[in-house]
Amino acid sequence: MSSVTSESTPASTPGPRAGGSDRKGGTTNGFSFRDVLSGNGTVTVLAIILSLVISALLIILTDEDVLEAAGYFFSRPLDTLAAAWSAVAAAYAALFRGAIFNYRGDTFSEGIYPLMESLTVATPLIIISLGIAISFRSGLFNIGGQGQMIFGAMFATWFGVHLQLPAGLHLLLVLIMGILGGALWGAVVGFLKALTGAHEVILTIMLNYVAIHLVTYFLYTPVLQREGSTNPVSDFLPSTAVFPLLFGDSFRLNWGFVVAVVATVFAWWLMKRSSVGFQLRAVGANPDAARTAGVSVKRMYVVAMAISGGLAGLAGMSQVSGTEKMLNTDVAGSFGFDAITVALLGRSNPWGVFAAGLLFGALRAGGVTMQTETGVPIDIVLIIQSLIVLFIAAPPLVRMIFRLPAPGALQARTTADPVTQPALAGAVAATTASADGHAAPTAADPSTPTTAEGDQR
Repeated sequence: MSSVTSESTPASTPGPRAGGSDRKGGTTNGFSFRDVLSGNGTVTVLAIILSLVISALLIILTDEDVLEAAGYFFSRPLDTLAAAWSAVAAAYAALFRGAIFNYRGDTFSEGIYPLMESLTVATPLIIISLGIAISFRSGLFNIGGQGQMIFGAMFATWFGVHLQLPAGLHLLLVLIMGILGGALWGAVVGFLKALTGAHEVILTIMLNYVAIHLVTYFLYTPVLQREGSTNPVSDFLPSTAVFPLLFGDSFRLNWGFVVAVVATVFAWWLMKRSSVGFQLRAVGANPDAARTAGVSVKRMYVVAMAISGGLAGLAGMSQVSGTEKMLNTDVAGSFGFDAITVALLGRSNPWGVFAAGLLFGALRAGGVTMQTETGVPIDIVLIIQSLIVLFIAAPPLVRMIFRLPAPGALQARTTADPVTQPALAGAVAATTASADGHAAPTAADPSTPTTAEGDQR
């Protein structure tokens, strides 16, 4: 009687392997196209595109030429479509010319001037957003970037105006004082949270108001007010306390942008390579587990807010020493709240924040040109920013709109797939046994005999 032996199953039976293809064309382990589609990077890009599309619809619905053509849409529909395309194309073309490259410029300097302006506007936004991102990674929702930036600007201005030092030393002192001012104001929040358990959101909101009214008061007193002026402005900082221009007098871009790049590298090293960053991330992930592992959670709260505030203060210093050359009541503007948006868009990753800061700087710079040339309100830029945050905060919505796979869906399906290596081996054995007219043993029952002795039994 013939028998089915263990040799009937080929050792090289094909099956899913690490990095191999599954039935859907992806991979069971490692890189796959589906992984790219379900990744955060894809969702971020699609969120930006979706925001631009929705904003384009708003431009169409508010354009006078489009509304006029829509009045006779059913008789000449192409006129309405042409007017809609013209309105959107003109608006976004102006946005590009004002943010990236002015292709209508007569010289190369005129062509790249918009890019230089975008980098100038993005410089303080990148720095303050890095501080907000670090607090987020530490489990603290810091919305006090505005107040911390104001304190850094006040410290930098006072030491810049009232001291006379050599060029390099003076600028370095102003930079350190800017960081120190923001760090002290941020540490107050961390200390109060660690000592009393007060929520950082309430603390930072209230301290924002304190900082705003405090800088206004100082700018109306001899502490910071320009001598002989009745306006709330400070003296101009001397040349020894300001950042030199990076590419000459043709552009406003200064060495503050280099400081922003260095700050990004520092934030990356801090969170990815330092023991302090590891403790901050541990506290942000699970304070109880971090406390059990020996991390002082209260101390990390103070450290996180001090670092976050220090970077916000550095942003204030870069504003007064790089762009404005003086202090006024609007030094922080909307940077404090825009930084929250940038940190969310960058997913609290330092290089992601850097890229998001460049994007928002370009939108700010280009929005002015868009409004001037086409009449589209600059508020459309705020709508784009808000929509980006909305979609970034709701990734399932973006995945549903574009029918993207959910993260881990491929791995979950592969794990639940009943067609595994042992099952394939059993199927091959069953096919061989059928050729001899005998039932084959299954992989699910390893005790089933597979030799001629078993057949005789």
